[in-house]
Amino acid sequence: MASAAEQLAANMTLGSFSKATELHKRLLFTLGALIIYRMGTYIPVPGIDASVMAALMTKAGSGILGMYDMFTGGSLRRMTVFALAIMPYISASIIIQLMTSAIPTLESLKKEGESGRKKLNQYTRYLTVVIATCQAYGIALGLESQSGLVLNPGLFFVITCVVTLVGGTVFLMWIGEQITSRGVGNGSSLIIFSGIVANLPTSLASLLELGRTGGIPTVVLLAIPVMAAAVIAFVVFMESAQRRVLVQYPKRQVGNKVYGGDSTHMPLKVNVSGVIPPIFASSMLLIPATLFKFGAAKGITWLTPISNMLSRGQPAYLLLYAALIIFFTFFYTAVVFNPTETADNLKKNGGFIPGIRPGSATAEYFDHVLSRLSLVGAGYLVLVCLLPEMLIDRYNVPFYIGGTSLMIMVSVTMDTVTQVQSHLLAHQYEGLIRKTRGKNRGR
Repeated sequence: MASAAEQLAANMTLGSFSKATELHKRLLFTLGALIIYRMGTYIPVPGIDASVMAALMTKAGSGILGMYDMFTGGSLRRMTVFALAIMPYISASIIIQLMTSAIPTLESLKKEGESGRKKLNQYTRYLTVVIATCQAYGIALGLESQSGLVLNPGLFFVITCVVTLVGGTVFLMWIGEQITSRGVGNGSSLIIFSGIVANLPTSLASLLELGRTGGIPTVVLLAIPVMAAAVIAFVVFMESAQRRVLVQYPKRQVGNKVYGGDSTHMPLKVNVSGVIPPIFASSMLLIPATLFKFGAAKGITWLTPISNMLSRGQPAYLLLYAALIIFFTFFYTAVVFNPTETADNLKKNGGFIPGIRPGSATAEYFDHVLSRLSLVGAGYLVLVCLLPEMLIDRYNVPFYIGGTSLMIMVSVTMDTVTQVQSHLLAHQYEGLIRKTRGKNRGR
């Protein structure tokens, strides 16, 4: 027999969605906030020649600037107030999360509950401002070094550019937090998601134009939608895949009553690290590749062969990219999941894994399971992330059908749909409670 939750989930239809007024308000708020973000991506930074900036981005499209522009939804290409997007906040969040596992003071804050979480969030905001300021200052100096790009170079332009870019990032950080608390889904992820999706129509038009002019073979053009659907299905399957560890709780007798004796499952995701390894690997690989490319363009001859080897699609680039993804997969999994702490918590609550002794033996078991899961997850990430690199190099495909961008889109979509279902389920429960109270009053 189906449980009450399963029965309620089966009754979630368009009719129940139309009655969920609270969900409507959250969806409208989320949509309005994303519209404001997209409008801001067309407000330019003062003192920039837009045509020169577009030409510069076209030349550097395969480097770190091109990757950053993809996440900003074209803001960097147009050099707008949201050119840094939400990426400094994402970087600060990851850094604070890594430091939480390494610094005992931050780790104790994490265990304090809501008050500790608020302090960590505040530290993340401060670090976001620092990272955004450093990046904005570097961008301002880089813009001044390009001839004809800045209309009136000087100290005033640097200050204006830094204040504008940092202000845009802080505003996006605030919008993301408002979406998370008052809307549906994770605000920061939805901002990145909307920026990537905004580029899809242009990329699709470029792909069709290449097919019309013969730049891409017709067979490849027809195979791309099929391959994209297959990759999306594969990503959904792997992101949902879990290894369920059986946990048993012993029976306890208190007086004449017997408590416990239940069994449950501890779900361990196959891809515990999510999209963090590809982002870190891309950043660490593309930054030196871009620097070598600029150095070779300046006339430093010995950098030319290195720059060629680190070009996208080359064997050296693909091997280094895969190695970095594997390294960060194991590293980040070790940071976010502590086998010893998990085993201690199970032991304190009286839980145990059948056939495994509580304590150190349980921690070793968790470590063994996570190592094997991380190996599968790393292979999955390498496969999905290297596929677009090969297509871009061989067929000049103008957009990703795999890689970090597709993984972000699929993950954010799955998370948002799950939250919508949660709100609908909560609405069903509220309606059931109201009906029960009405019947009791009638009686």
